[in-house]
Amino acid sequence: MTKPIVAIVGRQNAGKSTLLNRIAGKPLAIVEDIPGTTRDRVFANVTWQGVEFTLVDTGGLELEPSSTIARGVKAQIEAAISEADAIVSLVDVTEGVTPSDLDIADMLRRVNKPILLVANKADNTRLENEAVEFYELGLGEPLPVAAHHGRGIAELLDKVKELLPPQAPAGAEPEAIKVAIVGRPNVGKSMLLNVLLGDKRAIVDDAPGTTRDAVDTLFDFNGQSVLLIDTAGIRRRGRVKAGVERYSVIRTLRAIDRADIALLVLDAAEMATTQDTHIAGYIQQAARGIVLIVNKWDLVENKDKAEWNKYIKSQFKFVAHAPVLYTSAKTGQGVDKIMPQVSQVYQERLKRLSTATINNIIQQAIAAHNRPRSQSKQLKVFYVTQAEVNPPTFVFFTNDARLVHFSYRRYLENKLRRAFGFDGTPLRLIFKTRGEE
Repeated sequence: MTKPIVAIVGRQNAGKSTLLNRIAGKPLAIVEDIPGTTRDRVFANVTWQGVEFTLVDTGGLELEPSSTIARGVKAQIEAAISEADAIVSLVDVTEGVTPSDLDIADMLRRVNKPILLVANKADNTRLENEAVEFYELGLGEPLPVAAHHGRGIAELLDKVKELLPPQAPAGAEPEAIKVAIVGRPNVGKSMLLNVLLGDKRAIVDDAPGTTRDAVDTLFDFNGQSVLLIDTAGIRRRGRVKAGVERYSVIRTLRAIDRADIALLVLDAAEMATTQDTHIAGYIQQAARGIVLIVNKWDLVENKDKAEWNKYIKSQFKFVAHAPVLYTSAKTGQGVDKIMPQVSQVYQERLKRLSTATINNIIQQAIAAHNRPRSQSKQLKVFYVTQAEVNPPTFVFFTNDARLVHFSYRRYLENKLRRAFGFDGTPLRLIFKTRGEE
């Protein structure tokens, strides 16, 4: 099921990033934190009192410098309003009501979306009382908070929870491998989609997607149903406003959230960019399968794949398990390898191992490496079991889960991969102290 999107909108320097980072840093709010990604400055997957949603910092979604600050802010807000299920309108209580606040409020009043007005930087009782002047915006009662100090955050999350739509019933998606084609604008996603669907495979039907203007395509690949999930970049350029095209990360999040596997399309002519690694970070945190597609291969003079593989792996170290394919959607080169690779990654995600098989490998790994310790206490792993598939999830029962640090977790994951593969899919390793539920 797709998690609701909650967008933080507001003018520059209102504290949007501070608010997101504050919520993401609270143990009760963050779902998981994966080192090696830049997630914390763009979005956070949040759970609050049993409800999950994705919190988006619109200020962090700019993919390239805007011509002016005002135009950049306006583009961010338009995209956030268009895609979000609920909106946190953030203002700065120390600055009072500004012309920019009035303009943003005017935009928000025209949309039929739930809005929570939040007055940030209310560090004391006097500033809390001054928040009442924001009634002028016509967005309801302002909620005073201080994101930097954590003041009022629990109440804010309670109110956000009340704004979220009810979860869709399970089973709404077709029984198929769900594949999202994602990447920056102009890397060739649209052409790649057309080539994938343009051969002799029969298209079954068009299934409406969850985004406003997307149409997913259900087709058959060697007897297996595959649902290709559209993303913002697939729209024809004439149909998309420049600002919305640039700030398409929210739609990308939705597509990744719905998918089993994401095809991250890179532009071989531009090499890997920071935004490419951002999107890979989204895929990794969502625990989705991933295949890196180096497109526009026809434009590359040096086609030494060994050299290219080394470069790609160096840029995407945190998804080192991702297969890399080299394609040209323009000429069709390499495109025939994509769906077989998708099918293989999907089978890896469904792989289930017996408890005895897992423990044999893990106990060998533990014996071959110094176990973490704290003072006189050393980590003991009593046994391991596979709890789930898609993604493969392993539960380690230990004497004290707090002893497991990131490097040791990565060591055990690497041992599992060397023994059993799991190419193209992240692994979830959960460590529990004996006696925990």
